[in-house]
Amino acid sequence: MDAGLDVDAGGKGLDADGRIAREGSLDRVQPPFAPLVDDVRRRVAEAYGARLHSAYLYGSIPRGTARPGRSDLDLLIALHARPTKADEETARALESALDASHEVIDGGGILLHGTETLLSDAERYDMGWFVACLCTPLIGEDLAARLPRYRPDSRLARETNGSLDLRLPRWRRQNAAAAGDPAERARLSRAYARHLVRTAFTLVMPRWGGWTSDLTRSAEIFAHYYPDHPERGDQMRAAAAVALEPVTDPAVLAEYADDLGPWLAAEYARVHGHRTPRP
Repeated sequence: MDAGLDVDAGGKGLDADGRIAREGSLDRVQPPFAPLVDDVRRRVAEAYGARLHSAYLYGSIPRGTARPGRSDLDLLIALHARPTKADEETARALESALDASHEVIDGGGILLHGTETLLSDAERYDMGWFVACLCTPLIGEDLAARLPRYRPDSRLARETNGSLDLRLPRWRRQNAAAAGDPAERARLSRAYARHLVRTAFTLVMPRWGGWTSDLTRSAEIFAHYYPDHPERGDQMRAAAAVALEPVTDPAVLAEYADDLGPWLAAEYARVHGHRTPRP
């Protein structure tokens, strides 16, 4: 651990009442991404029509930290009803079309949910929190008005990231399937690294008492609270770097699925417990 590190530098992402402030704003979208955002608004409305309740940007673009040509597009679409297979296919087609039309992004992903799910008791401290705190409204009524305000406490930690153990078997299967595909290994390395760093941060989030989406900072905050496990802090710093610059090394994927992931899942369960089972 860097003894000189100030983990509080830059603030803790809370409002005056000590609740997590909503990050991101359309005002923070950098000029190179403005045409993309306008195109997203138009295409989503055309694709879903009356089925669309609302749409939200999240990630680096609404935070104003996106890197032209290197960052991806992150979008959440809320429909009035539960998404159908056709709705999912439309989302995948939208991902491809937007990626092909805008060199400013390197891929993208669309989350698709019905409003009933997003507002449900089961998702109140997972997807509900995600909408209320991490998503920037783009189209339609903002669901955050119908959700509570959130504190960085153990309940939020458990419900947002208390299911890493359930992901690890899938990661191992994906690693085996990607053995001969460097592009897929790069994609997986970034996805795994992001999830691990975010989980590591929320593990210590209640102790730190704040929120950040900055992965580099998240890794440092985790390392600060685990001085007796410096090797884990180093692994998390390395994962934060991979989240920004994906790698194709199979050994990195194996480390995430077979070493760092299992340790983190066990520690998370010890500290916060497992996420409430979903229907």
